[in-house]
Amino acid sequence: MASQKLPTAGNPIRCKAAVSRKPGEPLVLEEILVAPPCCHEVRIRIICTSLCQSDVTFWKLKDFPGVFPRILGHEAIGVVESVGEDVDEVKEGDMVIPIFMSDCGDCADCRSKKSNLCSKLPFKVSPWMPRHETSRFTDLNGEVIYHFLSVSSFSQYTVVDIAHLTKIDPSIPPNRACLLSCGVSTGVGAAWRTANVEAGSTVAIFGLGSIGLAVAEGARLCGATRIIGVDMNPNKFEIGKTFGVTDFVRAGDPGSKSVSQKQMIIQGYCLRKTKKWVFGA
Repeated sequence: MASQKLPTAGNPIRCKAAVSRKPGEPLVLEEILVAPPCCHEVRIRIICTSLCQSDVTFWKLKDFPGVFPRILGHEAIGVVESVGEDVDEVKEGDMVIPIFMSDCGDCADCRSKKSNLCSKLPFKVSPWMPRHETSRFTDLNGEVIYHFLSVSSFSQYTVVDIAHLTKIDPSIPPNRACLLSCGVSTGVGAAWRTANVEAGSTVAIFGLGSIGLAVAEGARLCGATRIIGVDMNPNKFEIGKTFGVTDFVRAGDPGSKSVSQKQMIIQGYCLRKTKKWVFGA
Protein backbone atom coordinates (compact mmCIF):
# COMPACT_ATOMS: atom_id res chain seq x y z
CA MET A 1 0.00 0.00 0.00
CA ALA A 2 1.47 3.37 -1.00
CA SER A 3 2.05 5.85 1.80
CA GLN A 4 0.04 9.03 1.81
CA LYS A 5 2.08 12.09 0.96
CA LEU A 6 1.93 15.03 3.33
CA PRO A 7 0.85 18.44 1.96
CA THR A 8 4.37 19.72 2.66
CA ALA A 9 5.95 17.15 0.30
CA GLY A 10 7.68 18.81 -2.65
CA ASN A 11 7.58 22.26 -1.03
CA PRO A 12 10.03 24.17 1.18
CA ILE A 13 9.29 23.94 4.90
CA ARG A 14 9.64 26.93 7.19
CA CYS A 15 10.79 25.85 10.64
CA LYS A 16 13.06 26.75 13.53
CA ALA A 17 16.71 25.83 13.83
CA ALA A 18 19.61 26.57 16.17
CA VAL A 19 22.09 28.20 13.78
CA SER A 20 25.77 28.62 14.53
CA ARG A 21 26.55 32.03 13.04
CA LYS A 22 30.08 32.62 14.35
CA PRO A 23 32.69 30.32 15.92
CA GLY A 24 32.32 29.96 19.67
CA GLU A 25 29.31 32.26 19.92
CA PRO A 26 25.88 31.17 21.22
CA LEU A 27 23.64 29.45 18.69
CA VAL A 28 20.85 31.61 17.28
CA LEU A 29 17.32 30.19 17.32
CA GLU A 30 15.79 31.43 14.08
CA GLU A 31 13.38 30.49 11.34
CA ILE A 32 14.85 28.92 8.22
CA LEU A 33 13.68 27.31 5.00
CA VAL A 34 14.36 23.62 4.36
CA ALA A 35 14.16 22.66 0.67
CA PRO A 36 12.52 19.45 -0.56
CA PRO A 37 14.79 16.40 -0.90
CA CYS A 38 16.54 15.79 -4.21
CA CYS A 39 17.26 12.40 -5.74
CA HIS A 40 18.46 9.84 -3.13
CA GLU A 41 17.55 12.23 -0.30
CA VAL A 42 15.03 12.17 2.55
CA ARG A 43 13.55 15.05 4.53
CA ILE A 44 12.91 14.16 8.15
CA ARG A 45 11.27 15.81 11.14
CA ILE A 46 13.65 15.67 14.08
CA ILE A 47 12.05 14.27 17.24
CA CYS A 48 15.05 14.21 19.54
CA THR A 49 18.70 15.18 19.22
CA SER A 50 21.66 15.14 21.60
CA LEU A 51 24.94 17.01 21.92
CA CYS A 52 28.21 15.32 20.98
CA GLN A 53 31.71 16.59 21.69
CA SER A 54 32.26 16.75 17.92
CA ASP A 55 29.54 19.42 17.72
CA VAL A 56 31.39 21.50 20.30
CA THR A 57 34.71 21.01 18.50
CA PHE A 58 33.39 22.23 15.14
CA TRP A 59 31.43 25.06 16.81
CA LYS A 60 34.75 26.47 18.05
CA LEU A 61 36.72 26.11 14.80
CA LYS A 62 37.73 29.41 13.21
CA ASP A 63 39.24 27.87 10.07
CA PHE A 64 38.10 25.21 7.61
CA PRO A 65 36.47 22.74 8.10
CA GLY A 66 34.79 25.20 10.45
CA VAL A 67 32.35 27.10 8.19
CA PHE A 68 29.51 29.45 9.12
CA PRO A 69 26.58 29.88 9.23
CA ARG A 70 25.99 26.21 9.92
CA ILE A 71 23.45 23.91 11.55
CA LEU A 72 25.30 21.51 13.82
CA GLY A 73 24.08 18.26 15.38
CA HIS A 74 24.45 14.66 14.22
CA GLU A 75 23.03 12.43 17.00
CA ALA A 76 19.30 12.27 16.43
CA ILE A 77 16.13 10.40 15.64
CA GLY A 78 13.36 11.55 13.34
CA VAL A 79 10.33 10.69 11.23
CA VAL A 80 10.39 10.66 7.43
CA GLU A 81 8.35 13.59 6.09
CA SER A 82 9.03 13.09 2.39
CA VAL A 83 11.43 11.30 0.07
CA GLY A 84 13.16 12.24 -3.15
CA GLU A 85 13.39 10.22 -6.34
CA ASP A 86 15.03 6.78 -6.29
CA VAL A 87 14.39 6.27 -2.57
CA ASP A 88 12.62 3.03 -1.75
CA GLU A 89 14.38 2.05 1.48
CA VAL A 90 12.10 4.24 3.62
CA LYS A 91 8.70 5.89 3.25
CA GLU A 92 6.76 8.73 4.83
CA GLY A 93 6.14 8.06 8.53
CA ASP A 94 9.09 5.70 9.07
CA MET A 95 11.22 6.21 12.19
CA VAL A 96 14.88 6.71 11.27
CA ILE A 97 18.23 7.64 12.75
CA PRO A 98 20.79 9.62 10.73
CA ILE A 99 24.39 8.41 10.68
CA PHE A 100 27.37 10.52 9.64
CA MET A 101 29.15 7.51 8.09
CA SER A 102 27.59 6.61 4.75
CA ASP A 103 26.43 3.12 3.82
CA CYS A 104 25.43 2.93 0.16
CA GLY A 105 24.91 -0.83 0.38
CA ASP A 106 26.31 -1.34 -3.12
CA CYS A 107 30.08 -0.84 -3.10
CA ALA A 108 32.57 -3.59 -2.20
CA ASP A 109 33.39 -1.97 1.15
CA CYS A 110 29.75 -1.67 2.24
CA ARG A 111 29.11 -5.31 1.30
CA SER A 112 32.24 -6.50 3.10
CA LYS A 113 32.15 -7.65 6.72
CA LYS A 114 35.65 -6.26 7.19
CA SER A 115 34.94 -2.60 6.41
CA ASN A 116 32.32 0.03 7.09
CA LEU A 117 34.03 2.81 5.12
CA CYS A 118 31.91 3.37 2.03
CA SER A 119 34.05 3.88 -1.08
CA LYS A 120 31.17 5.25 -3.18
CA LEU A 121 30.42 8.08 -0.74
CA PRO A 122 33.63 8.37 1.30
CA PHE A 123 33.54 10.22 4.60
CA LYS A 124 34.47 13.90 4.46
CA VAL A 125 33.64 16.92 6.59
CA SER A 126 31.75 18.77 3.87
CA PRO A 127 29.36 21.71 4.29
CA TRP A 128 27.19 20.28 1.48
CA MET A 129 24.92 17.36 0.71
CA PRO A 130 27.17 14.40 -0.21
CA ARG A 131 25.99 13.75 -3.79
CA HIS A 132 25.00 17.19 -5.05
CA GLU A 133 27.47 19.55 -3.32
CA THR A 134 24.65 21.98 -2.48
CA SER A 135 22.76 22.98 0.66
CA ARG A 136 19.10 22.41 1.52
CA PHE A 137 19.08 25.23 4.09
CA THR A 138 18.60 28.97 3.65
CA ASP A 139 17.66 31.70 6.08
CA LEU A 140 14.71 34.00 5.46
CA ASN A 141 17.02 36.44 3.66
CA GLY A 142 18.08 33.78 1.16
CA GLU A 143 21.54 33.23 2.64
CA VAL A 144 22.84 29.67 2.40
CA ILE A 145 23.27 27.80 5.69
CA TYR A 146 25.80 24.97 5.64
CA HIS A 147 25.32 21.33 6.60
CA PHE A 148 27.26 19.38 9.23
CA LEU A 149 28.42 15.77 8.87
CA SER A 150 25.58 15.10 6.41
CA VAL A 151 23.01 15.37 9.24
CA SER A 152 22.45 18.85 10.80
CA SER A 153 19.99 17.76 13.48
CA PHE A 154 19.74 21.07 15.41
CA SER A 155 16.74 21.89 13.25
CA GLN A 156 13.09 20.89 13.35
CA TYR A 157 13.51 19.53 9.81
CA THR A 158 16.60 18.41 7.93
CA VAL A 159 17.47 16.67 4.67
CA VAL A 160 19.69 13.59 4.75
CA ASP A 161 21.03 11.35 2.00
CA ILE A 162 19.49 7.87 2.12
CA ALA A 163 23.00 6.42 2.54
CA HIS A 164 23.12 8.23 5.89
CA LEU A 165 19.81 6.92 7.25
CA THR A 166 18.82 3.74 9.08
CA LYS A 167 15.26 2.68 9.76
CA ILE A 168 14.65 1.59 13.36
CA ASP A 169 11.94 0.11 15.55
CA PRO A 170 9.55 2.95 16.53
CA SER A 171 9.03 1.40 19.98
CA ILE A 172 12.55 2.45 21.09
CA PRO A 173 12.29 5.59 23.29
CA PRO A 174 13.51 8.57 21.23
CA ASN A 175 15.81 9.91 23.97
CA ARG A 176 17.64 6.55 23.90
CA ALA A 177 17.45 5.87 20.19
CA CYS A 178 19.15 9.14 19.23
CA LEU A 179 22.34 7.96 20.98
CA LEU A 180 22.56 5.06 18.53
CA SER A 181 23.27 7.69 15.88
CA CYS A 182 26.84 8.20 17.09
CA GLY A 183 28.01 7.59 20.68
CA VAL A 184 26.57 4.14 21.37
CA SER A 185 27.34 2.73 17.92
CA THR A 186 30.90 4.10 18.15
CA GLY A 187 31.54 2.46 21.52
CA VAL A 188 29.80 -0.85 20.90
CA GLY A 189 31.38 -1.03 17.45
CA ALA A 190 34.85 -0.42 18.91
CA ALA A 191 34.53 -3.56 21.03
CA TRP A 192 32.55 -5.69 18.60
CA ARG A 193 33.97 -4.83 15.17
CA THR A 194 37.31 -3.05 15.75
CA ALA A 195 38.84 -4.84 18.76
CA ASN A 196 36.95 -8.07 17.95
CA VAL A 197 36.48 -8.86 21.63
CA GLU A 198 36.11 -12.59 22.11
CA ALA A 199 34.09 -14.56 24.65
CA GLY A 200 36.07 -15.11 27.84
CA SER A 201 38.52 -12.28 27.17
CA THR A 202 39.63 -9.46 29.46
CA VAL A 203 39.22 -5.87 28.29
CA ALA A 204 40.70 -2.59 29.58
CA ILE A 205 38.82 0.62 28.79
CA PHE A 206 40.53 3.97 29.30
CA GLY A 207 37.89 6.62 29.98
CA LEU A 208 34.34 5.88 31.14
CA GLY A 209 32.44 8.68 29.46
CA SER A 210 29.47 7.95 27.21
CA ILE A 211 31.60 6.23 24.55
CA GLY A 212 33.68 4.33 27.11
CA LEU A 213 30.51 3.02 28.75
CA ALA A 214 29.25 1.97 25.32
CA VAL A 215 32.55 0.12 24.83
CA ALA A 216 31.91 -1.70 28.11
CA GLU A 217 28.42 -2.67 26.96
CA GLY A 218 29.86 -3.90 23.65
CA ALA A 219 32.50 -5.95 25.45
CA ARG A 220 29.83 -7.44 27.72
CA LEU A 221 27.66 -8.37 24.74
CA CYS A 222 30.69 -10.03 23.13
CA GLY A 223 31.14 -12.21 26.21
CA ALA A 224 34.14 -10.60 27.92
CA THR A 225 34.45 -12.00 31.45
CA ARG A 226 36.54 -9.18 32.90
CA ILE A 227 36.07 -5.53 31.94
CA ILE A 228 38.47 -3.08 33.58
CA GLY A 229 37.46 0.57 33.62
CA VAL A 230 40.16 3.22 34.02
CA ASP A 231 39.05 6.73 34.90
CA MET A 232 39.97 9.66 37.14
CA ASN A 233 36.47 9.87 38.59
CA PRO A 234 35.78 7.07 41.11
CA ASN A 235 32.02 7.63 40.77
CA LYS A 236 32.26 6.22 37.27
CA PHE A 237 32.74 2.72 38.69
CA GLU A 238 29.21 2.51 40.02
CA ILE A 239 27.84 3.77 36.72
CA GLY A 240 30.14 1.42 34.84
CA LYS A 241 28.86 -1.63 36.70
CA THR A 242 25.49 -1.25 35.01
CA PHE A 243 27.28 -1.53 31.64
CA GLY A 244 29.39 -4.54 32.56
CA VAL A 245 32.52 -3.04 34.18
CA THR A 246 33.85 -5.58 36.69
CA ASP A 247 37.02 -3.85 37.92
CA PHE A 248 38.06 -0.22 38.34
CA VAL A 249 41.43 1.51 38.34
CA ARG A 250 41.46 5.12 39.42
CA ALA A 251 43.82 7.19 37.30
CA GLY A 252 45.46 10.35 38.57
CA ASP A 253 45.06 9.54 42.28
CA PRO A 254 48.27 10.75 44.00
CA GLY A 255 47.46 8.77 47.14
CA SER A 256 47.21 5.41 45.44
CA LYS A 257 49.60 3.27 43.42
CA SER A 258 52.03 4.81 40.94
CA VAL A 259 51.31 4.92 37.24
CA SER A 260 53.73 2.06 36.59
CA GLN A 261 52.12 -0.05 39.30
CA LYS A 262 48.65 0.59 37.87
CA GLN A 263 49.92 -0.28 34.40
CA MET A 264 51.31 -3.57 35.70
CA ILE A 265 47.96 -4.35 37.35
CA ILE A 266 46.06 -3.71 34.11
CA GLN A 267 48.57 -5.70 32.06
CA GLY A 268 48.34 -8.53 34.55
CA TYR A 269 44.57 -8.58 34.23
CA CYS A 270 44.67 -8.51 30.46
CA LEU A 271 47.44 -11.06 29.92
CA ARG A 272 45.60 -13.72 31.88
CA LYS A 273 43.13 -13.95 29.02
CA THR A 274 42.91 -12.50 25.53
CA LYS A 275 44.39 -9.01 25.75
CA LYS A 276 42.27 -6.10 24.49
CA TRP A 277 42.87 -2.39 24.98
CA VAL A 278 40.06 -0.03 24.09
CA PHE A 279 40.10 3.73 24.56
CA GLY A 280 36.80 5.38 25.44
CA ALA A 281 35.95 8.98 26.27
